[in-house]
Amino acid sequence: MDRSNGSGQLAGRVALITGGAQGIGRAIAALFQREGACVFILDCDGKAATHTAAELTAQNSSLPVRFVPADLGKPAEIQDAVRDIQQFHDHVDILVNNAGIELDKTLSTLTVADWDLVMNVNLRGAFLLAKELLPIFAQSGASIVNISSVHATHAFPDSIPYACSKAAMVALTRNLALDLASRRIRVNCICPGYIDTRLWEHYLQSSAKPDEVAQKTAALHPAGRRGIPNDVAEAALFLVSDTSSFITGTDLLVDGGLTVRAHT
Repeated sequence: MDRSNGSGQLAGRVALITGGAQGIGRAIAALFQREGACVFILDCDGKAATHTAAELTAQNSSLPVRFVPADLGKPAEIQDAVRDIQQFHDHVDILVNNAGIELDKTLSTLTVADWDLVMNVNLRGAFLLAKELLPIFAQSGASIVNISSVHATHAFPDSIPYACSKAAMVALTRNLALDLASRRIRVNCICPGYIDTRLWEHYLQSSAKPDEVAQKTAALHPAGRRGIPNDVAEAALFLVSDTSSFITGTDLLVDGGLTVRAHT
């Protein structure tokens, strides 16, 4: 596709965003579309993803957002998703591995099935998507952004498999950056702090003292607030745009300063 057509930092580029139905993934999809990208959102929540795709398409019908169904825990569905994309485009310029799940359990209650579920979706799914897309990444250069977490470097209660998967995603980022450099594919990751999403709101309302939890988590960030999905989306846009052409293999903290004083 000719990148000289259209306007915006991502004009003419094809982007695949996992977990794009809501939250951070939706914000990334919306921003990338506004910047001229042809966006595919991959998600296992068909109802939410269909709604998001339709809503974003209605905002800009010249750049329709398409939903690609897949459960990242199932390798065959990942392969099918890549084939679905190839029905529309012969290449992909951008992959954002955003989809993930978190289980709040202690070691005594955590099961092997729990561990495998989190690892398969959060880590193996990102690896498999990069591998399946490798033959069709744009030869002129491509970009992968993995959404990790501050959990990658700082411990929080009851987050064993989630934290391990996010730490491994940082390692995956660095190793893919080295492995794919000769193919002109840049690979970076983002480590967000607390971000206000629908899932966060659900967690908050399920707590015994939601107002207290909200105040405490906001206070953890020197910036004085939790993040919003667009904070992460803007960072992702920077990492996939030509502005960051000399950046690869890095992990970018988007945490309002949370990890600066996580020890206090």
